[in-house]
Amino acid sequence: MSEEPAEALPLVTAPRQPVRVVSSTPTWHDAIDSLAAGQGPLAVDVERASGFRYSQRAYLVQVYRRGSANFLIDPLEVSDLSDLTRHFAEHEWVFHAASQDLPSLRELGVEPVNIFDTELGARIAGLPRVGLQGVVEDLLGISLKKAHSAADWSTRPLPDEWLHYAALDVELLPDLREGIHTLLEKSNKLDLAREEFDAVLSFVPPERPAEPWRRLSGLHQVRGARALAVARELWLAREEHAKETDTAPGRLIPDRSIIAVAIEKPDSKGGLAGLKNFQGRASRKELDRWWQAVERGLNAEDLPALRGPSTTLPPPRSWQDKAPDAHRRYVIAKDLITRVAQSLTIPLENVLTPDHLRRICWAPVDESSPNALDSQLQGLGARRWQRDIVVPLLIEAFAEARQARRDGSDV
Repeated sequence: MSEEPAEALPLVTAPRQPVRVVSSTPTWHDAIDSLAAGQGPLAVDVERASGFRYSQRAYLVQVYRRGSANFLIDPLEVSDLSDLTRHFAEHEWVFHAASQDLPSLRELGVEPVNIFDTELGARIAGLPRVGLQGVVEDLLGISLKKAHSAADWSTRPLPDEWLHYAALDVELLPDLREGIHTLLEKSNKLDLAREEFDAVLSFVPPERPAEPWRRLSGLHQVRGARALAVARELWLAREEHAKETDTAPGRLIPDRSIIAVAIEKPDSKGGLAGLKNFQGRASRKELDRWWQAVERGLNAEDLPALRGPSTTLPPPRSWQDKAPDAHRRYVIAKDLITRVAQSLTIPLENVLTPDHLRRICWAPVDESSPNALDSQLQGLGARRWQRDIVVPLLIEAFAEARQARRDGSDV
């Protein structure tokens, strides 16, 4: 006997509250007044044009507060949104995946000091799905149409359907916040979540690598310093043109085209144009630009090293042969932390960032000292609640690993 299909959730395609587009200073001031008269936390969302534009700037900022309309602010027309900080700094701001939105908001003068992140909260609460659509379905019992999540938000004018989609995303955040807050309270995880939210606000992105062109997808296929020089020069030329035109680099020529050219090393502009795998919307339109880059690579005297500087650890799958002690520590520690994460219904990567686990297992400062391990994890960026859980497990795991080494046993 087959199971009856689950009843479809009601599909919501339009916001409940009015939608107001803010594209001038007077309408911005009106929006601030209306939001100030509202109640509860300030819900905020940002739409960018990733995959279409070079920059990660905001092309639409959505703000909603109960008792107000859904305000959709056009940053191309209203570029200073610092009034949000001045008027609502003491209020809680609700985001979904705040780390994605905060950098572009800061460019507009927006600096929240107290946030509730429904994506992070959903993770800590142990919800099976943490994307906005999944959490809305699981907690609010409605379904969202996500047709425009990857749209080009630099488009002007924005279609009404897109505006309704954007407004609905932010309008639901206060309801979502209440549901997740309740789950966190019931499971005694609210303090843990608050610590995570604060960490998002204070997060400092890593510095750009010295040779960012080495991040080209497929670069491992390129052999020899001369070929690497061609790849480097093409990447630099693409980066320069992408900045000039505010176009996503991959839309000019994709990484695979740069790799194909670096491997083939054509000796003429015609040869470059004739490469079957040299593709992209700007591959022929900007052919002179790309050929000049290839020539610079072919004639370069400052050839790149075959391997660039890296602080990346070797993958754990290779540790058993290269670093057997680290391998023992890693396997045992990961198993212990995984079991605790499951008992807490928190994803393993939230209990301890995978890179932090690898680094402390690879080279612990003092594998038998709780204080030393705690300090090392703190230096890596682990939060207090994570260290409280993980440090005793690391002490246990590292002791077991030492015993296994003395016994000559494998793990």
